[in-house]
Amino acid sequence: MPDLEQERLDLDAADRHLAEGERRITDLILLIEDETAKGRDTTEARKLLHNFEQTMETWRVHRQLIADTIARAGGGA
Repeated sequence: MPDLEQERLDLDAADRHLAEGERRITDLILLIEDETAKGRDTTEARKLLHNFEQTMETWRVHRQLIADTIARAGGGA
């Protein structure tokens, strides 16, 4: 049986990490737009953005696994 208290703490941490990741992605998008408008090469920044977006998807899956574990244990999520 999972430790529901720890699972809830992990879920809270996952939510915080996802929120921070979204903020970083937004900041990077704004930077890319600004640099593009200035005529600068944003190839590497766009690669980084793509990597961040892939990482966020992995984090979303992980968050869902935690939520599913809580739900299966009858702890709601």
